[in-house]
Amino acid sequence: MQIRVLGCSGSIAAGSRTTSFLVDETVLIDAGTGVGDLTLDEMARVDHIFITHSHLDHVLSIGLLADSVTRRRAALERPAVVVHALPATIAALKLHILNGVIWPDFTRLPTADAPVLALRPIEVGDVVEVAGRRIEALSAAHTVPAVGYAVHGGDGAWVFTGDTGPNAALWQRLARMRVRALVIETAFRDDEHELASISGHLCPAMLGAELAKLPPDRGIDVYITHIKPGEVDAVMSEIAGLGDRHRIQALQSGQVLTLAD
Repeated sequence: MQIRVLGCSGSIAAGSRTTSFLVDETVLIDAGTGVGDLTLDEMARVDHIFITHSHLDHVLSIGLLADSVTRRRAALERPAVVVHALPATIAALKLHILNGVIWPDFTRLPTADAPVLALRPIEVGDVVEVAGRRIEALSAAHTVPAVGYAVHGGDGAWVFTGDTGPNAALWQRLARMRVRALVIETAFRDDEHELASISGHLCPAMLGAELAKLPPDRGIDVYITHIKPGEVDAVMSEIAGLGDRHRIQALQSGQVLTLAD
């Protein structure tokens, strides 16, 4: 299994792209501005997009990708790109983005019978089999309905928590799973603990409390994402002070994570 990090920031700045991961060339997990790092041919190969929640930094490129690949996918007689998301997220996409005002409705273009996008609802606990992978929707606790995802392979799972604050249900599920790599957000410094709580995010102290919920005999690779531009050194310095048993590092845009099948 190969996961290419296209964007891992909580906002944009020079050299910073918002969240998106490319799994084995044909599956996107989230569709932030990082999708812009793909070539046109790479975009045209994407058949599935799994969205964690409706916030703009995670969905911005859905409509832009659809517009970019319409002709190429039609020429190749490719089916619609399937967007998997919670019903509330799908409703938000229809109402606020693919509405003919902010952006054209590519679930009906170029024709209603052969659109570029198809929206498919999922629920927490659902497992979708695509491209030879099993992708499971995980619980998340955010300011809007949200999920994380586990991509299961033969040697274990790659897990992305999505945007989430403290969430017991997530760790109960992960404790029963063979997690090989965990991508988890830590958006704020510890002196912004209250803001992290209000906005459904984590700070380093909260991260430490969450990671402690994993089985004590299990050390895993942990990658920190969604840090605000300019705050990476400060947040990672506080995380280093946790003295955790896991191998923790900041996720880097352009990084490629490989897990054995």
